[in-house]
This record gives sequence, C-alpha cells and structure tokens, in this order.
Amino acid sequence: MRSLAALVLIPALLLGSGSARAEPSAATVRDDAWSWPADVPRQVIRPFIAPPVKWGAGHRGIDLATGTTLHAPADGVVRFAGTVVDRGVLSIDHGDGIVSSYEPVQSLVAAGDAVTAGEPIARIEPGHCAALCVHMGVRVDGDYANPLRWLGGVPRSVLLPTRAID
Repeated sequence: MRSLAALVLIPALLLGSGSARAEPSAATVRDDAWSWPADVPRQVIRPFIAPPVKWGAGHRGIDLATGTTLHAPADGVVRFAGTVVDRGVLSIDHGDGIVSSYEPVQSLVAAGDAVTAGEPIARIEPGHCAALCVHMGVRVDGDYANPLRWLGGVPRSVLLPTRAID
C-alpha cells in the first residue's frame, strides 16, 4: 500500500502549483539542439535563476558575453523587433509554443520575417552588462524556461528512489 501512495504523491509534488520554477516537459524540448546564438568566444556570465513563485524576482534567461553578431538559434518567425523602453528587443516564434528573446540588440530583421538557424539576425549593443553581452530568454507557452535546455547545457533530471519500495 505504501508504494501505491508514493506513486500518487510523487507526481503530485513534482507538478507543483504551476510556478515559473517548473521546466517544460521533455516532450516540449526538441531532440535537435539549437545552435548557440552568439559568436565565439562566448561565456554564460549570468545563469537562469527561476523565481520561487511565478511573479517573484529571478533572472528569466541567461546573459552571454560574446562578439557583436547575434544568430538565430533555430528556424522560426520574428514575432517582435523593436524598442522596449530604451533597448532593442527581438523575439522569435519557433513553433510549438516556444519563443526566444534577446536584448539589447539592433535588429537586422523585421516582425513577420522567417529566419533560419545560424542566420545573422541582430547586432548586440552595449548596456546590459559591464562587458558586451546579450540576454537570451526562452518561453514555453508563456512560461520562462532555462535557455540552456535548448542549447545542450543542462542535462535532463533523473529522479532516483531514495529508499527501497516495498
């Protein structure tokens, strides 16, 4: 009976309350990894930090120190290319509810343009970090997720039993 209760309780705990901490399921992460959107040398200088609650403080993307050119990480359609407050922002709809976004950039493409993986899409502008960097975010059905899941930098979680199941 204990093992049946554990089988019911564990998935309920894993699903949680739908906060931004939840990562997309393996089904929503594509098997073919995206290419890095930044030139080499590149370095993740600030990682993704999920907030404890959906609207709490956190860092909903990664900051990449890089060269000056931004490339499309995967095929998609430009959803937005313009200025938000005082920065250039670019968002690409990759289908299946997945949208990537970048700032601060000067876009080389316009909303509605189709882009292909590796295509230059923007020039990276100063202003986000002390050194030249670009902030990259990924949303899945509107919820932020760690971009490294698509870039091959985060292994999938594997849950192991903590004790023998009767």
